[in-house]
Amino acid sequence: MTREERRRIIPLAMRAAMASVAMASGLLILKGFGAWHTGSVAMLGSLADTALDLLASLVTLYGVKLAAEPADHDHRFGHGKAEALAALFQVALITASAAAIAWRAVVALSDPQPTHDAGTGIAVSVAAIAATLLLLWYQRTIIRRTGSVAIMADNLHYQSDALLNGSVIVALVLDQFIGWSWADPVFGIVIAMWLAYGAFQASSQAIDQLMDKEWSEDQRRAYIEVAARQPGVRGIHDFRTRRSGSHDFAQFHMEVARDLTVAQAHDIVESMERRLRDAFPKVEVLIHLDPEGHVDTDNPLIEADVTPHWFGKRV
Repeated sequence: MTREERRRIIPLAMRAAMASVAMASGLLILKGFGAWHTGSVAMLGSLADTALDLLASLVTLYGVKLAAEPADHDHRFGHGKAEALAALFQVALITASAAAIAWRAVVALSDPQPTHDAGTGIAVSVAAIAATLLLLWYQRTIIRRTGSVAIMADNLHYQSDALLNGSVIVALVLDQFIGWSWADPVFGIVIAMWLAYGAFQASSQAIDQLMDKEWSEDQRRAYIEVAARQPGVRGIHDFRTRRSGSHDFAQFHMEVARDLTVAQAHDIVESMERRLRDAFPKVEVLIHLDPEGHVDTDNPLIEADVTPHWFGKRV
């Protein structure tokens, strides 16, 4: 990724994180008013979730800012994994919120208390849903352009928030208009279970980044196909990939004819790097040059030549 491309991508992720902070701040005030007026456990659960949303969004903002810092002597591959750490912090907050809401709901279920002022609670929830849907739409446009894992986790957080607000409306209607006093704490438990499920989902991608999980098979295939079309390439093996924040890394061994000079082989490598950079501007590539037929190691994890499917397609 060039410096100019990084300057374009980073402000987008920062703006999405700042929008999350602003949205959570506004919703916190709105839901605090609603919880105070209604006495609803479901509304209280939604308020607690929004409070943690605000803290999580602040951590996301810091994580995105740190991930945007350029590589330095102590972090030669950059700071992209700060996003994954911010996402895991969000997971911890979501899990804590789910546990607290579930406990409060179980206590309320043993001694249901009627809620009141359903109109205020419903109005607050409708306003929160509208605001959240607007934020979700904005975040998704940023995710498509940056691939930020921290913004993805934040987006999942706010998806659950929209569902939480919808369940609050249902709980208030069932409680005050139908007389099912148990509905509010039951929906509180459902909310807690949904939050726990969301925490599990949000953790998966962050852990994959921290553990340097390989790209998906489709991503690998698309990248190898471009590399295999490079003139002069006799084979590609030991292809490895990983992701850090919005930045991808790929490395592989490239085989060329044994009778080439160092300068000729170097020209092929540079041409390969340009072609890959044009096709995948977010990927930093490291290429190791080998003479054709060279065997590096007997490590069973080292992939053999991954290019035979494209032998007939090279130009």
